[in-house]
Amino acid sequence: MRPDPFRHHPGLRDKVKPHHASFFRTITTEIVRESIAAQGLPVTFPFHGEAEREALRAEALRGHSGDLLIFAYGSLLWDPALDFAEVRRARAPLHARRFILVDVHGGRGTAERPGLMAALDHGTGCDGLVFRIEAARVEEETDILFRREMIGPGYLARFVPVETAEGTARALTFLADPADPLMRPGITRAEQVRYLATGEGFLGTSADYLRNVVAHLHDMRIPDPDLDALLAETEAEIARLRAAQGE
Repeated sequence: MRPDPFRHHPGLRDKVKPHHASFFRTITTEIVRESIAAQGLPVTFPFHGEAEREALRAEALRGHSGDLLIFAYGSLLWDPALDFAEVRRARAPLHARRFILVDVHGGRGTAERPGLMAALDHGTGCDGLVFRIEAARVEEETDILFRREMIGPGYLARFVPVETAEGTARALTFLADPADPLMRPGITRAEQVRYLATGEGFLGTSADYLRNVVAHLHDMRIPDPDLDALLAETEAEIARLRAAQGE
């Protein structure tokens, strides 16, 4: 019988969506295209082709063998869409979770009202989770993972050092790609707040995305004071905009 994947952290059992219930388990480029078009928006996102994405996956996993650790810092925390054998709390000591990915392609923002999402940038530490994928499932699970995270440019699939209760290990994660023009590590706080307060697309609003991230971090007792402050500033901006519109 397969061991309980939540044996180290039973409190996470009801906080992580089962893989078979996840929308992202079966996501495809065509589904995303149709979702954008259904909103009456132009399909401008530069999707990776199947061969290109597979090449990126092969390059990321080159030289790897055995079980695979995947470091989660954003929506993968509560909705990994992965059939994992084990989950542990982890910290990436050389990185930070930051809202620096601008969305103008219809997911959570448009060209007229850009949205904003999270990425893993260089920093002084990011708390999250690592999911262990058994060696026999690495091929299938990383194919699913890359269809979600590498549907187009923006991220770099890389192994980074992570710290867990078992010690230091290497985990695959998705870093901010500084070469992508929509990845804005130099974004100002005012721009972050404005994009979060007004961005909206077929996936919902950027504000709801931030609320969801913060709520799940609190639920999982993963600290991120900067995101708490960013959410407070975003809520204040939303209230200001509504008051200005007489709502």
